[in-house]
Amino acid sequence: MNIDFINPFLSSLSNVLETMGGIKCQIGKPTLKNSTTSKGDVTGIIGMAGKNIKGSLAISFSQAVIIDIVEKMVGEKVSKIDETVIDMVGELTNMTTGGAKNLLLEKGYDFDMATPAVVSGLNHKVAHMAKGKIILIPFSTQEGKFYIELCFDETK
Repeated sequence: MNIDFINPFLSSLSNVLETMGGIKCQIGKPTLKNSTTSKGDVTGIIGMAGKNIKGSLAISFSQAVIIDIVEKMVGEKVSKIDETVIDMVGELTNMTTGGAKNLLLEKGYDFDMATPAVVSGLNHKVAHMAKGKIILIPFSTQEGKFYIELCFDETK
């Protein structure tokens, strides 16, 4: 997978978190993921398909990290993964993909976005819609780590 395709998702998520919640994160080194088991407690996943690309994005958060993000973004105290947290994970997934879509359109990639789905629970599975390799990118915040997974098939 081309780094020029990955970077818009990374910068979009960083921008959403900093703009909406004042949350700064460090982006770690990408690796290949060889498992369908999530790295977090709650994951937003969204499919994308277009003329020259199809795939999916997943964003997986530990409970501590997503609670911190939700509290900073909505200004309410949260103690567990509840409906508010699940809604926020879906919205973060959607905003990240929408921002990346705008950046990728400039590079000739146009795709439609599905409605995000959110899965939670210990060791839940993430099913990507493409058959390509899964790229796993860690992010670090003051509360811990969360992860982006990207999996795409180019059809050019």
